[in-house]
Amino acid sequence: MRVSLRNALVAATLALAGLGASSAARADSGTIRISVLKGGWFIGASGGSGTLTFRGRTYPLSIGGLSAGLVFGASQTYLSGRVSNIFRPSDVAGVYGAGGAGAAVGRGVSAIVLANQNGAVLELSGRQTGLMINADLSGLAISMR
Repeated sequence: MRVSLRNALVAATLALAGLGASSAARADSGTIRISVLKGGWFIGASGGSGTLTFRGRTYPLSIGGLSAGLVFGASQTYLSGRVSNIFRPSDVAGVYGAGGAGAAVGRGVSAIVLANQNGAVLELSGRQTGLMINADLSGLAISMR
């Protein structure tokens, strides 16, 4: 009796591990490009657009967001990179939060990693132009168009 209980526990553990592995195995990745214009004076706002390329198809995106803290200036940022841990294009839609500090005068390089409530992970890098000084908390909302 004791051996069969142990075997049942081992089998259940392996089955659960297999479910987790198969779930992760089905998650996929794609590429994303976004352009964001940000401006503000203590409270900032951002907006822009982008595209998601996933499983050979391209999907248009809308970008919007707010920042609160020390925000001064305006900048244009072009980012591109990889989005991972998505099962369908709509998994990219959601709110991404970040806290940070930085400054851009003229041209600069930007890189960021963000995650949303759906588990989508954005790994982005690109260039930023303009005059922007910030030490703030910001939220970025991405929606499908």
